[in-house]
Amino acid sequence: MTTLLKVEEIQTYIEQFHILQGVNFEAKQGEVTVILGRNGAGKTTTLRSVMGLNPPQEGSIVFDGQDITGMATYDIANIGIGYVPEDQGVFGELTVEENMKVAMKKTDEETLAKLDWVLDLFPDLKTYWKKRGGNLSGGQKQMLAISRAYVNNSKLLLIDEPSKGLAPIMVEKVMDSIQQMKKETTIILVEQNFYMASTIGDCFYILDDGRTVHHGRMHELKENEELRKQYLGIA
Repeated sequence: MTTLLKVEEIQTYIEQFHILQGVNFEAKQGEVTVILGRNGAGKTTTLRSVMGLNPPQEGSIVFDGQDITGMATYDIANIGIGYVPEDQGVFGELTVEENMKVAMKKTDEETLAKLDWVLDLFPDLKTYWKKRGGNLSGGQKQMLAISRAYVNNSKLLLIDEPSKGLAPIMVEKVMDSIQQMKKETTIILVEQNFYMASTIGDCFYILDDGRTVHHGRMHELKENEELRKQYLGIA
């Protein structure tokens, strides 16, 4: 299986704080790669480093054969990486329609077909098409954030904590949407909800204190109670 993204030994600082101290992982094309770890392990900073929002000072990030280490965020987005941040990044004063139009780089046939696809996947967005983003529920905002990243034909989606703060029924909907999107694109998922992560993930990487400490296929982690207890605090 082709490696779409390869991250090697990245070291990232935020001001004087050394957040990432040796993060390594790969994302295989067509899979969901899950990044796990306790709060403060460096998961969000890892995604932000890939996107160029917190550029690493050392190490390398290679996407689809191209070294993107230190590249500007807008250039990274333009070569096919979509990002759904933890806070969703929805423009509260804009309608759902305007949020989507702002995010769309093109209005060609392929992009419009993807727009139709996500509106079928998330019918709430179609229902509230003219409603302001700030008036949506948490789950609806998450649907909108994921749709904005997906609609641009991104080869890779980085999704940070999509289940955070959502009711269980909305978590199931988001899980289903990611399962559907997995058929069309490659996904890197940061997720604290182990049920969600283990249900939709193909492989995992565990971060601890800014370092990659373990990785493998998801079924191996589901069967390894000791590893889950040690690094995730769950049985």
